[in-house]
Amino acid sequence: MEVEIGMGKTGRRAYGLDDIAIVPSRRTRDPEDVDISWQLGPFKLELPFLASAMDGVVNPDIAIAVGKLGGLGVLNLEGIQTRYEDPGPVLEEIASFPKEVATRGIQRIYEEPVKPELIQKSVKQIKDSGVITAGSFTPQRVEQYYKYAIEAGIDVLIIQGTVVSAEHLSLTKEPLDLYQFISDLDIPVVVGGCASYHTSLHLMRTGAVGVLIGIGPGHACTTRGVLGIGVPQATALADAAAARSRLMEETGRYVNVIADGGVRTGGDIAKCIACGADAVMMGAPIARALEAPGKGFHWGMATFHPELPRGARVEVGQVASLEEIVRGPAHENDGTLNLFGALRMSMATCGYATIKEFQRAEVMVAPALQTEGKSIQKSQDVGMGK
Repeated sequence: MEVEIGMGKTGRRAYGLDDIAIVPSRRTRDPEDVDISWQLGPFKLELPFLASAMDGVVNPDIAIAVGKLGGLGVLNLEGIQTRYEDPGPVLEEIASFPKEVATRGIQRIYEEPVKPELIQKSVKQIKDSGVITAGSFTPQRVEQYYKYAIEAGIDVLIIQGTVVSAEHLSLTKEPLDLYQFISDLDIPVVVGGCASYHTSLHLMRTGAVGVLIGIGPGHACTTRGVLGIGVPQATALADAAAARSRLMEETGRYVNVIADGGVRTGGDIAKCIACGADAVMMGAPIARALEAPGKGFHWGMATFHPELPRGARVEVGQVASLEEIVRGPAHENDGTLNLFGALRMSMATCGYATIKEFQRAEVMVAPALQTEGKSIQKSQDVGMGK
């Protein structure tokens, strides 16, 4: 729906995850009958989630643990793990910074250059565990470093930036040609982020097996404030799903839509799927794990940009084991534990058996969803009132 911003300027009304609700259908089913697996290129994954390529979220040990739980842990191959031989003390230093100097301190730490031998060491460590191995590079550096990851046996390559397009222009250097780059690789590639129909469609046409959807909704991201750029996540996902449908009509090829950012609860994951996502990429929820490398802190991939940081170091705490967060059991009632048990229950309650079926669920705009009847919870800081 177009809304008049002023004379000569209109804009579409857009919705975030908190603005919508899933409507149950006419049937229900047993949770045991629900299949939440999905396909990423040649790989079948039991759980529809990727752990974000952020240094407070994923190190090789977490990537292995996530893989064994059924998800895909994505390692930041330009991060702490590939800049420092011993990342432990560096991560502890980041966690120790007073908030007033955290950004400056993180910028200093990331001045250390990426070391190709550490890319290979990290990838090989994950690969040797037997799980699917995934790593992330920025578009600016992927051509410089990707061969080291390929040689070490990486299974899935992620090309990830704040905003990634299939038509980057530059007057000073030869830009990355995603069409050619992806076609030359023998492994599946996921690209993003983006947040619009047309950009999603163009990225899908590059040959990528998945597109990351989300600009600015992440818990540690400040892009929307720094650049004024972003699209609320529910609308962004629905638009990307429409682009996927058009590509299917044109080519018969299916490309995964992956919601990247803004997820806090199992209900959020369910809404992402209902809006058209095949899977979610999560940072902050996984950073809350007792095993996470950030020691209860979480920061984005652009937090350390030397000239214009677009992320903050946020304290998320350490609340439960990785397994409790992902698979349960939950001992809290706010939806932040047993995330994929919640997804399974949501699908069963609405009568859907698979991810692709659940993408057809009815949703409605629901401004009162977070507050209706919840005043007591809010006053006592429990449940949805937290």
